This record gives sequence, structure tokens and C-alpha cells, in this order.
Amino acid sequence: MADLSILIPARNEEFLTRTIEDILSHREGDTEVIAVLDGYAADLPEDPRLKIIRNPEAKGQRAATNQAARLSEAKYVMKCDAHCAFDQGFDIKMLAAFKEVGDDVTMVPVMRNLHAFNWVCPDGHVRYQSPSGPCKECGKPAEKDVVWIPKTNPQSDSYCFDQEPHFQYFRDFRRRPEYKKALATGLTESMSIQGSCFMLTRDKYWELGISDETFGSWGSQGIEVACKTWLSGGRVLVNHQTWYAHMFRTQGGDFGFPYENPGSKVQAAKKTARELFFDNKWEKQVRPLSWLLEKFWPVPGWSEEAFAKLKAWPLQNERAARAEDVEPLPEPQAPTEAVPAPSEPRDPKRVPSMGILYYTDNELDEKIQRVCQRQLEKIARRKRLPLVSVSLKPTAFGRNVVLPLKRSYITLFKQILVGLETLGTDVVFLAEHDVLYHPSHFDFVPPREDVFYYDSNYWFLRASDGFAIQYNVSPLSGLVACRRALLNHFRERVALVEKEGFSYRIGFEPMTHGRIKWEHWYGFETYQSAAPSIDIKHGKNLTRARWSQDQFRRKPAFWKEATVDTIPGWDNVRKLLDLQGAT
Repeated sequence: MADLSILIPARNEEFLTRTIEDILSHREGDTEVIAVLDGYAADLPEDPRLKIIRNPEAKGQRAATNQAARLSEAKYVMKCDAHCAFDQGFDIKMLAAFKEVGDDVTMVPVMRNLHAFNWVCPDGHVRYQSPSGPCKECGKPAEKDVVWIPKTNPQSDSYCFDQEPHFQYFRDFRRRPEYKKALATGLTESMSIQGSCFMLTRDKYWELGISDETFGSWGSQGIEVACKTWLSGGRVLVNHQTWYAHMFRTQGGDFGFPYENPGSKVQAAKKTARELFFDNKWEKQVRPLSWLLEKFWPVPGWSEEAFAKLKAWPLQNERAARAEDVEPLPEPQAPTEAVPAPSEPRDPKRVPSMGILYYTDNELDEKIQRVCQRQLEKIARRKRLPLVSVSLKPTAFGRNVVLPLKRSYITLFKQILVGLETLGTDVVFLAEHDVLYHPSHFDFVPPREDVFYYDSNYWFLRASDGFAIQYNVSPLSGLVACRRALLNHFRERVALVEKEGFSYRIGFEPMTHGRIKWEHWYGFETYQSAAPSIDIKHGKNLTRARWSQDQFRRKPAFWKEATVDTIPGWDNVRKLLDLQGAT
């Protein structure tokens, strides 16, 4: 069984044989080619590494690609056009990159232009590849001279699409710091792809429905592949360690697209892309398209108005992402939009969108988890707040994202970061799995975008005996702030902990101390909700609890004690938690 199957849908392709020979001569791994002769006949080379599907009538490019994928048994598949050339060892270079980054990726090589042929007349006049016809200079008949030269300039490695949507080269992205930093690793991210060559696992190909025939035979394939990869939780990467060269046919006649391709079908494919991705109706997505725009913003061909309109569309499903659907965390990067300076308060006339980010390690007592979730779910429903949950196991709560990680401090920070990238609202309330939140906690609207706000009206309840305490505290579970500011910080926090490991010097509550000189610094303030929330201590908390003042190195400014029955603002906690033996 091959490691890689290269899928080539072909319709009246003059250079199919040359493309196959190029692949087989430059492959260095266990790679096979599956070619589909879609409605035409051709003499192809005999080779044990070549499989051929012959369709008496044309089915279309997407359908033919799916035929080839069904015949494959390889772990990875690469779709490529039937007029391409390749780098020596391109296959093993691509496979090596997948080993480095994992399989939740669609990857493309750097794209060069393929100079396949010239037209040459008897007088020696040469015309670059184009439709057939007599010599433009002397009028004499011209013959085709196949040269098959992968040009070294240009070399394309960044792509996007505009608000139509229409494919665009994204040259400006190459000047950004995040691109330059990633380039040193040999792998850069791209918002979209060109579509003539891409590689992913065969399982992911089918899971995401990569060649959806409802788009039509051809059109918007690069947008389809990129959006399905990014919005399901994956990444689109360009491998700078290798390349392929593609022959472009845009001049019509006998040097045009071989499939029937009327403008109406092109527009139909774009309409399908808009309905699925712009309106966030694709059933497998865990991120809105606005998330992808924000990640690469500014993007050519997108106005601020179109971007704002896109952000207003909610996700249309509540799908729980599986572990393999979750994006490996990005490198920390500069914010795509400046956070207002401390002297600039939020515009009081504009009401920001608010959302809840819930995170859990799935080790909480089931009874406590159920009570806390029901309370939070009721609040989210009544206040119409979108709720994203990030867990370590599948959890039927809000829009769930699952991270395949073990419980740890760095995992906690990564969960928050992934949740922030998924949620998409202006303001985010952090919500921990073992806190019984009071509805008034979510009435607060941050007046500034450059300040981290903590609800300090908290009681800590010991589940074993019902003992409760309150003291001056600014807990992570009570944090609410502008999502952009939180993104900036948690990207930086994750990078620091990955580099140096966690220490209590870093701490848990951002901006509450000055021990770390963060690149992005924000203000810190507390507020008091009308009634307290209750942090339940149950023996499996990630952070330790202290139950007497002498356990504190620095004594709390105030200290109150109570029982499960006397916590202000709550008269049903004992019943909710079924604390029969509590005092």
C-alpha cells in the first residue's frame, strides 16, 4: 500500500502523460498516481505505480477526483492538475512536513509557473505558450516545441479570496512579521490556496467532503478546500522546502479550460461558497468565517463594511469538534488591530457583543458539573449569550471544541486561547466548570477595551462539609475583557510557558501583578456583581485552596465565613448540590 496517492482528474489533457512521467521520475517515496480519463481516451505509460480510471462520459473534475480518492488506500492523497511538474523528492518532503505538524492540515508546495511549450516557425520566431495559430511575425505555420521548464520566478506562497468570493494572490501577507517568523521554520500559513495542487490525509479528505459535487464540476475549489480546513479547526500551510510548477491556461481557444465552464456555473459555485461559508451554514465548522478574516486581516478585496456584516452572522450549528478537528496553536503574533490607548474609553453608544467561554478538564464530579452547567446554560439562554466550551473530552455543552491534551497549567491556557479564537464576540466572560455563576455576574459591560475586569464578589465553598469563605480576590474565573486584548495576552502567555515552563511567578490572573513584563500590557480593575458567584472546591481542583487566614503569606484585606445555607444571594445551594451531610 502506497503512502501517498496523487489524484489527477483529466479531461482532454494534452500533457497528462508528461505530468505522470514527471511525478514518477521525481518521486522518492512510496507514491502512486491515480489518473482519471474523464470522457476521453489517451495512451498512458505502463507502470506499476500508475492506476487508471476510464470514464466513457465526462463526470466533471470534482466527481473524477472523488473517483480517484475512492480507489486510493494510501494514508495521504494529493490532488493535482494534469499539467504540472514537480521538485525532486517532493513527496518525501511533504510527508516529512506532515510528521512535523500533524495531520489536521491541508498543505501545498510553493507554486511556480510551468513553461510547457513554445510555438516555433521555420524562420525561428518563437512565441510563448498560447493558442495555436500561425507565427505572429511572419505568418508562417508554427509548430509546438515542448520545453517543460519550471520557472523560478514568480514563486507563489500566499493566497486569499475577496468578498465576491474570488481567488486572489496575497502578496502583502509576505511582508508581515508573522509570515517572516514562520518562514524560518519552512512552513507558513495561508488564508486560501490556488487549487491546482493540495495534499491532506485521505481520512480528512472524506471527513470534510473536500470535493463536494454540489459546487459543480469546477470552480471555487481553492476556497472550498481552504475554508473547510480552517473552519473545521485545521490549518492551511505552505511547505517552502519543496515546489510544484503549474501551467496556466487563460487565453481560450485550444489553450483554455478543457471542461465545459460557462460563467453561470462559475457563479453557481461562488453562490454555494457564500451560502456555506459566508453564512456559516457548513455543518462541520467550529469557527465562523469572520474568525478567518480576523486572523489574516486586512485582506485584499474586503471592505470594513463587508467584514462587519460577516461578523454579524452566527454559526448555524452546535457541532462538537473532535480532537483531530482542533487547530494546533499559532505562534504569538502582533495584533491585527490596535487596542485603544488607555486614554480612550469604549464608545458608550455602541453595545458590544458578549459571549461566554467555558473550559473544563473533564475531571469534575459529574453532579457538580451538571449543576454548574445547567445554571450557566440557563443564564446564556436568558441573556442570549453565545457559549463556547473547550474540553479535553467531548462535552455536550454549547459549541464544544475538544483539545487532545492532558490536564496541566499550559493546557488550561491553551484551552482559553482556542476558545477565544473560536468565540468571535467583542467581549468574553471566562467561565470555569466548577463555579456556580450568579446571573448578575454577566450584567457587567466593560467600559474600556484596554482593561481586564475581575468580578471580586466571590465565595469559595468546600463541598465536603459546606464551609464557605469570602476574601478579597480577583479570580481567573471572574475575568471579563475585550476579546482582542485577551487574545493578545493568551497568545503571549502560551508562548512564554511553552518556552520556559510554568511557574507561580507567571501566575494565573493576567495583569493583577507586575512580575512579568508582557509585551501587551493592559489595565486591571475589579467590579462587584449584585450577588456573588460560588467557586466550589471539590478535591480535584487544578489550583489549591486555602481555608484559614494563616495559610496566606499576605493576609487578606477582609475575611468572611459562612456555610452553604448562609451565602448571601443564594438559598438553594444545598439542594442544588445535594449536600446532605454539610453543616
